[in-house]
Amino acid sequence: MTTKAELYDVIRKPVITEKATMASEANAVVFEVAIDANKPMIKEAVEGLFGVKVKAVNTTITKGKQKRFRGQLGRRKDVKKAYVTLEEGNTIDVNTGLS
Repeated sequence: MTTKAELYDVIRKPVITEKATMASEANAVVFEVAIDANKPMIKEAVEGLFGVKVKAVNTTITKGKQKRFRGQLGRRKDVKKAYVTLEEGNTIDVNTGLS
């Protein structure tokens, strides 16, 4: 059994974009997760934190872009997103807490 703090280390924050909103119509939720998290870890974290049954987990890694900041070249961090599909009848409301 893992602690709640360890579960929050796996799941960083929900992703709220137009594409994520369209995915929620298909009973899926999108989270930004730790870059070293694997699918079983993500499934365990979502089920443990939100008390829902997970049907499937799909992940994607977006490579960080090279950007300029005050004339200096820099690089954004790589981001891993998890598309978590929930079983029928289970929902997660990620919009709560937003003003």
